[in-house]
Amino acid sequence: MNSISEAEKEALKNYLNRYVVFDENEFEIFLKHLEKVTIEKKKFLLEPDQVCRAQYFILSGCLRTFYFNEKGIEQTLLFAIENWWITEHDSFVNEKPSQHYIQALEDAELLKLDKAKMEALYLKVPKVERLFRIIAEKTLIASLNRLQLIFNLSREEMLDNFNNATGPFAQRVPQKMLASYLGFTPEFFSMIKAKKKKKGE
Repeated sequence: MNSISEAEKEALKNYLNRYVVFDENEFEIFLKHLEKVTIEKKKFLLEPDQVCRAQYFILSGCLRTFYFNEKGIEQTLLFAIENWWITEHDSFVNEKPSQHYIQALEDAELLKLDKAKMEALYLKVPKVERLFRIIAEKTLIASLNRLQLIFNLSREEMLDNFNNATGPFAQRVPQKMLASYLGFTPEFFSMIKAKKKKKGE
């Protein structure tokens, strides 16, 4: 098992303290329940029919969650980068086989928190349960906001909104996957990009 560096500990602590302030003892207990893992680009953290048994905090790298629809076409549901948690919530919470993939788009380093260890942490450090409640609330709000944008914006406006919100991140994601996330075909996505380039945007 790879050890967690001091810089990584500091990054995690800064992230946690944005939501809930942990004292040194609480933070050390939290750390002891984490396992550092690595995953290579294009490898899968989770595949369909596997049960997701952990939450993962991303130290470095980019991952995505996706599935194949009834036509066999990839549909990307979300991307996750540094200082985000990723899991497959339905499978994790209900302990049932996943219908989705979680894939690394870059070489990634993660901190793994097993479900059993997470439950133990809730008892040892009650602030942890509050932390994950806040994260869940923010995740739900972001999902609802995304749905509202899908219903109310044109496709060009959706792309502009995504680029403005994510900045350089969009450059880290293959165009085909970004098109899938936004609900475009790759051809339509290319057409929008070409139109914007022609306008000098």
